[in-house]
Amino acid sequence: MLVAVWIIVGVVLLAVEMHHLAFYALFGAVGSFAAAGVAAAAPSAVPGQLGAAVATSAVGIVAVRPFVSRVVHRHRGGRVARGVHGGLVDAEAVALDRIGGRSAPGHVRLEGERWLAVSGDDRVIEAGSTVLVTGVEGTTLTVWLTADPDLPLSPID
Repeated sequence: MLVAVWIIVGVVLLAVEMHHLAFYALFGAVGSFAAAGVAAAAPSAVPGQLGAAVATSAVGIVAVRPFVSRVVHRHRGGRVARGVHGGLVDAEAVALDRIGGRSAPGHVRLEGERWLAVSGDDRVIEAGSTVLVTGVEGTTLTVWLTADPDLPLSPID
């Protein structure tokens, strides 16, 4: 019975991974499949199953994930971003539709993905314009026209 549960958890985590490609859920799935193997050999050893799942996932995330992430992002032509959204700041994007301030957001195409965006100074940015990402709040990007002379400069590191 527990073998089936571990396999279902692993398949669900694989589906999550296919949507996000962050390589955390992938190693959670590998850990679930390892726990399924322990469950098949020792059905009553639930602590052993949990230990196998956690240990396998942790080793995968710590030791293998950085390598896999670098290889896949290089292969896809992308770049590896530091932090959650920190790598998006200072990136160029293309406006897909009209972008206004907070009350009139639009969308941009950034590194092959569609993002919600607002204008940094509430001026309307027309579709097709090249913009620069100057901030990230949740899943909304703050953007400025790249030809804008009032564009705020990034702080020097």
